[in-house]
Amino acid sequence: MFADLTTSIVDALGEVTYILPEIILMIAVLIAPLLYMFNKTGKAVAAVSLVLVIVSALVTFIFLDAGLEGEAFGIFQFDAFSGLMMLLFLAVAALTILISPGHVETTKHKGEYYMLLCGAVAGMMFVASASNLIAIFVGVELVSIFSYALVSLKKNDPRAAEASVKYLIIGGFSSALTLYGMSMIYGTTGSLDLYGADGIISAVQVMSGNWAFVIGCVGLIAGYGFKIAAVPFHAWAPDVYEGASTPVSGFLAVASKKMGFVVLFKIFVVMFVAAKTGVFAESFQYVFAIIAAITMTVGNVVAISQSNIKRMLAYSSIAQAGYILIALAVMSQYAVMGGLFHMFTHVVMKGGAFIIVAALISAGLGETMDDYRGLAKRAPFIAAAMMIFLFSLAGIPPLAGFTSKFILFSGAIVDPATGAVTMQWIWLAFIAVLNSAISLYYYARVVKAMYIEKGKSEEPVKVGKAFLVAIVLCLVGVIVLGVYPTPLLELCEVAADALFALV
Repeated sequence: MFADLTTSIVDALGEVTYILPEIILMIAVLIAPLLYMFNKTGKAVAAVSLVLVIVSALVTFIFLDAGLEGEAFGIFQFDAFSGLMMLLFLAVAALTILISPGHVETTKHKGEYYMLLCGAVAGMMFVASASNLIAIFVGVELVSIFSYALVSLKKNDPRAAEASVKYLIIGGFSSALTLYGMSMIYGTTGSLDLYGADGIISAVQVMSGNWAFVIGCVGLIAGYGFKIAAVPFHAWAPDVYEGASTPVSGFLAVASKKMGFVVLFKIFVVMFVAAKTGVFAESFQYVFAIIAAITMTVGNVVAISQSNIKRMLAYSSIAQAGYILIALAVMSQYAVMGGLFHMFTHVVMKGGAFIIVAALISAGLGETMDDYRGLAKRAPFIAAAMMIFLFSLAGIPPLAGFTSKFILFSGAIVDPATGAVTMQWIWLAFIAVLNSAISLYYYARVVKAMYIEKGKSEEPVKVGKAFLVAIVLCLVGVIVLGVYPTPLLELCEVAADALFALV
């Protein structure tokens, strides 16, 4: 449909075309503080930022529809995988910007807030298209620096100060591990490029028995394990999510973690497929499988004892990261497709839950389980939406969480090439199903508090229109992706094929 338009853009801009979505978002980063100087309410900054996010998403969609593929400056590569991940990050950015102006925890530094938010998303987009280890590292650090500042913007709150310090220290440790791993890989392969005849991927069969190369891979897994909050690198997440303003917490839980998975997919899935067979590939598959099993179990078990909703959602996010790690253990195109699809459903499920928490805080409620008692009488629509989001996270049909978990877990059981049941990862699928059942317990606790228990007040809760719009958008996503996932699944399949085509 957009092939002719895309060709015209490429002819006019050359290789800059392949990073045009990122450039559009960087414009928002540059003009946000300037706009705030002329409009102290921050509404103009939010409106312009949202418009540029939507424009960037439209450009990305046009490129995807036209099947655009190409490289910019030798370090960025636009294809179906990077384009789809950009759309994910932009969707989260749009939801976050939409609810931010009406949120009581938004600080007076509105110009800086939207600058940091758009800058973090631009960094994620650069990471999605990066084909060079240094480009990936710089992109991740750009996101990290903006994220540290976003967490600390909630002034006069000791929890935010504590969260930002913890996030900074642990993030620095993560960066050190990542850089050490990259240096070991560069030392053994002599290349920083991931793909191509002289790239790291092409050398993986030769280097798979090299201990320095293996140590480098371990360093990268540990470093990016912090980014996705996989156990045992997860301790920072609950404190940071609780201390940060709720829109920022939701942004970190939904978008920042997905960036970590993008890096792991770009490096390790392709690398292990290139290795094809042997101890190297299989050993790291089991490493990811064990991390996945422990992560989903710890996240769900610890979430049971949480009385703070934001901390409960934080541990739930840790468990969801464990589910997505199944794709890295199985390393088939079908499993990766399931992992990508679950990343999208997680946006509307977890994003919707955090939006409701933010809306209720803005309406004067707290964030503990006690504050949610009797909510069904005070805000029937909000309570019903929260119930749907939580049940979707638990995997109750016919919601999006059930569909994405079914596809993701079946990737560990069924060989997509033959349709036959495979026994290698059936234990991992069993643990995942068992953990989904465990998660239903603590999600049901919230539903019980809202619908059965009596609250301290029966005064109606009024929620801003922006929150209602964002909640409705997430509800539509949860329901539509549950009953009619085909269009997005096809995009995820194309993205997975594009990723494996890099081998």
